[in-house]
Amino acid sequence: MKFLPYYKAAIIVIVLDQISKMIVRHYMALHEVIKITDSFFWLTYVENTGAAFSMSFGSELFNRIFFIVVSVLIILLIIYMSKKSDSKTEQVAFAMIIGGAIGNLIDRILIGSVTDFIWWDFFDLIMERWPVFNLADSAIVVAVVLIVIKAVFDSNKKVEEQ
Repeated sequence: MKFLPYYKAAIIVIVLDQISKMIVRHYMALHEVIKITDSFFWLTYVENTGAAFSMSFGSELFNRIFFIVVSVLIILLIIYMSKKSDSKTEQVAFAMIIGGAIGNLIDRILIGSVTDFIWWDFFDLIMERWPVFNLADSAIVVAVVLIVIKAVFDSNKKVEEQ
């Protein structure tokens, strides 16, 4: 199976994500903020029962069930897509997405929420500070960026070939 070697990336993401969350849950109090720099990078322990940007349906139980089901469906879809791909870049990116999704899924199943703790202050265009996130979220974002970059380069190659 051509895609299996790339799932090492998923395992690495899951392990690093879960270890970092265990450390945060063990050594930080909920809502505690540790300012690594004055304003740019803070560690902030929060539990998110919603989705990205803390989007929620209002009911923690509904959120938990809904996001567990959606996560499993997305993981299955990404596994299917990874089996169809011949690109090493896509294989690694898909594995990173699966690892991130599983990392957050573990939290939802075991504790009912996702542990977030990374708080960057990106440019103040839309919001004062970016929402708190974790390593699983970071892996997913990096993977999506890789897929987009690959798609742009692939489309440029096709245009040049014509």
